Amino acid sequence: MNSPILNTLPAGQGPESSMGALLLDSGKLKPEDAERVLRMQKETGIRFGEAAVRLGLVSEDDIQQVLAHQFSYPYLRKGQAGLSPKLLAAYDPFCPQVESLRAIRSQLMLRWFARGRRALAIVGVDPEDGAALFASNLAIVFSQLGEQTLLVDANLRAPRQQEAFALKPRQGLSDLLAGRADLDVIARVPAFVDLSVMPAGTLPPNPQELLAREGFRNLNTQLESRYDIVLYDVPPFQSGVDSVAVASRAGGALLVARKNYTRISHIGRAAEQLVDAGCEVLGSVVMEF
Repeated sequence: MNSPILNTLPAGQGPESSMGALLLDSGKLKPEDAERVLRMQKETGIRFGEAAVRLGLVSEDDIQQVLAHQFSYPYLRKGQAGLSPKLLAAYDPFCPQVESLRAIRSQLMLRWFARGRRALAIVGVDPEDGAALFASNLAIVFSQLGEQTLLVDANLRAPRQQEAFALKPRQGLSDLLAGRADLDVIARVPAFVDLSVMPAGTLPPNPQELLAREGFRNLNTQLESRYDIVLYDVPPFQSGVDSVAVASRAGGALLVARKNYTRISHIGRAAEQLVDAGCEVLGSVVMEF
């Protein structure tokens, strides 16, 4: 922030100086280009970013990136950080799908987390219904809200989150539950300061038994004391009772179905078994892809 450009700005232009400095620091503007922008800004009275766009020196996307930085709303350019391109909340946060995600986030904040709850299981009904993808994107939008968010990959049969977030192979939930690791298995996602991921870890021969142990209840209590939001990505309901074990510990579940794929009867059966296990079913989300 020591650019000499800042000293040429009129008094009271703090936000604009931040815009110019961030564009300089990111290499989007050269100092001589910034001088051109400042001259246009002085002549026309428009904002720094608007002047830079008019001169063709930066794009609207460049300006959105800087604004996101200024207002602590992180997101990435396509291909940046090596995350899965399916993480629309990371790469395309203003698209209609992510707007829908934010609406779901608001409902969950009001109906669940505002009640003092911290954990929630994202339960897919059938394989390939998009529940893992939904969970990862939901975790991102919660972190963009400034909530300290942990996404736990509790699918100890076919985990997805390590690949989605480009995490190096490491120990995870299964190793922790087996007493072979500790909370160091949690990985911070550098691109999102408020987001962490606990990968599934070593695929065990007994996932159902591991998740049903008292140790998992104790772990959930520990995680709830450290994070504002704990989201569990679990195996699809039709693959076994792992999802019920996790959801009962979390206390609440959100069902995920896929349009023209998931049967209504399967959704009803999943909801009934979750309720019977003492879990509150908050509702369902229909994925279309």
